[in-house]
Amino acid sequence: MFDGKVKIKVMEQVHGMNKRQRIKKNDEFQLVFKKGKSVANRQFVVYTYRKEAQTEFRIGLSVSKKIGNAVTRNRIKRYLRQSFLEVKEELRQDMDYVIIARHQAASLDFHETKKSLQHVLRIARVVKK
Repeated sequence: MFDGKVKIKVMEQVHGMNKRQRIKKNDEFQLVFKKGKSVANRQFVVYTYRKEAQTEFRIGLSVSKKIGNAVTRNRIKRYLRQSFLEVKEELRQDMDYVIIARHQAASLDFHETKKSLQHVLRIARVVKK
């Protein structure tokens, strides 16, 4: 009745970020690091790189093993993905974003993570007015 692709598409719409919105490959990360601009606060470093032809933003997340165990690192990444979903209408769509979590990110709850991310994105001037 349903083929696998339809199910996956529906799941992505319900759960937010689809594959096109993620930066996965090392080369893509390196491009953003080398050519992008960086801004930071105490919890996060955000690299932004403008891509003219892009219709929706992409994000890459980096959480070092120094920050905590797998549960902690995955929680930080989950909070960041959800925060991006909630503010995506306010963000420039023609950008790649790479977020690097710092040690202090491990102690934040979801609302603090979202607030801190919004703060650093405002500093980066990628939030639409």
